[in-house]
Amino acid sequence: MALILYKGPAAWGVSDISPFCLKLESYLRMAGVPYQAKPVGTKKAPKGKIPFIEEDGALLGDSQLIIEHLKRKHGDPLDARLGAEDLARGHMARRMLEESTYWHIVHERWLTEEGWRVYKPVFAAFLPPVLGKVLLPVIRRGVIRSAHTQGLGRHRPEEILEMGKADISSVAVMLGDKPFLLGEQPTSFDATVYAFIASITAFPLDSPLRRYTLAQRNLVRYCERIQQRFFADGQRPA
Repeated sequence: MALILYKGPAAWGVSDISPFCLKLESYLRMAGVPYQAKPVGTKKAPKGKIPFIEEDGALLGDSQLIIEHLKRKHGDPLDARLGAEDLARGHMARRMLEESTYWHIVHERWLTEEGWRVYKPVFAAFLPPVLGKVLLPVIRRGVIRSAHTQGLGRHRPEEILEMGKADISSVAVMLGDKPFLLGEQPTSFDATVYAFIASITAFPLDSPLRRYTLAQRNLVRYCERIQQRFFADGQRPA
């Protein structure tokens, strides 16, 4: 039986509105692991968030813990050839995107009023129709509090922008003119890089961070390359 991936909805030409869901689905496609994508529905996420998977009757949560599980169970066709230095470089890029750049995505979608106007109807469609109207403002207030606790939400817009641009520039420099982050072939780290960069460029808000990211032409070509190679069937699951 194929693994079941519980994920968020597709939007804006990418397979998921969540960068973590997009990361895991990208990994599954890159590694050739068969799966069936399903909406969360009534399933209880084992760690209280998406994505999560069901395999052999067990539920597993957290995108990175799932990837490590899949490597142990299905083999490691993407990273087995990597040396210690490449693994370290990939780890640093992944952690920067997940722990820093992620909050810039949150800021664009949840904290700015113009971004919220774009994101709200897409996220609202993910919630139960009646209950969602009550939950949506509560969820947004919680996200805003989380951004303040994390730290990014405490800064002025111009400071936030410079921090985000530094992240994007670092990825662009690290990629250079290579087809994939660490060379000629994709690795698990490309699943993360693609998911987070595409989450910025696909979001239909003409923000300074999106404009800056789109100006990094190697990152744009990189996302197009991955989209064409691994998502040639559009947004349908493999």
